[in-house]
Amino acid sequence: MSGQKYSPTVSIVMPCFNAASHLQMSVGSVLAQTSGDWELIIVDDGSQDASWTELQRLAQDESRIRIFRQRNAGAAAARNHALREARGFYIAFLDADDTWHPEFLEVMEQALRNAGAHGLTYCGWQNITDNGSHTAPPFVPPDYEHGGKIEALLQGCRWPIHAALVSAEAIRESGGFDESLSSCMDYDLWLRLGATLPLVRVPRVLANYHHHQGDQITKNRARIALNHRRVQEKFLIANPGVRERLGTNRVRELTAGELLKRGYESYWKRDLLAARAIFRAVMKEGYGGLRDWKYLITALLPLGLHQALLGALSNDSADDARQRQDER
Repeated sequence: MSGQKYSPTVSIVMPCFNAASHLQMSVGSVLAQTSGDWELIIVDDGSQDASWTELQRLAQDESRIRIFRQRNAGAAAARNHALREARGFYIAFLDADDTWHPEFLEVMEQALRNAGAHGLTYCGWQNITDNGSHTAPPFVPPDYEHGGKIEALLQGCRWPIHAALVSAEAIRESGGFDESLSSCMDYDLWLRLGATLPLVRVPRVLANYHHHQGDQITKNRARIALNHRRVQEKFLIANPGVRERLGTNRVRELTAGELLKRGYESYWKRDLLAARAIFRAVMKEGYGGLRDWKYLITALLPLGLHQALLGALSNDSADDARQRQDER
């Protein structure tokens, strides 16, 4: 189903999977934008709830909303589907359960125009729970363009997918999203784009990331950590000069060191299954010092024995692990 054909300034890409209860909120934040020259392309990725019915209702009287359906293939495939339909000069991404400040598009568009249009602009964001409370203070990221940009981008994803605006031309030249990734596909895209495009920082909180009680992909720590490492290696293989420029030791700190950090985070939160998977991956890379390996090696124990050992640890041992990682 499609609306009237025209070329808007911004094409907004929204994948949707079983998000019927959130669509009114997320689409509503688009309709509330102070800049109205947009199209919203929503791809229902094989939802099993009432998402398609809700999408039809929302698009019925709004020609700027264009809706499509596909068999379930994942968020990356849904976004790529939407990108093929996009007609805008810029591309923005908004998941079906997140929202924007009403001035998001206006401010981000102006920032890119001021910078010459062909680039990527990013802003700050706020984490919000289902009851409307904030899980942490709002965060405005630093200026990554000036001061070790490649190191910062290689180490981690520096903004959520809905806190950025980028030229459509750059997205198409990049090849879009890697559909083989079950998570971190946004990190993969931002790493590839950010390494070559000028980055423009908007020092305002214009995006809201909503945390829900359901099975959000971001709750699977092991999958995210391992996909994150996979994205890093993919980038380094495609850009061998980065390893040469930064040096082997620094690259290992940014890659295997970041993986170890995520393993410790799972360990401290007593997510033992995630910690074991991540620790085993770190061991395969031969990374870490002796004090690290006394935690890593336990991931080779049978799960039951590992759980018993963890239960016997004193608070001092947990504090020692935390202190060790803080020293890294």
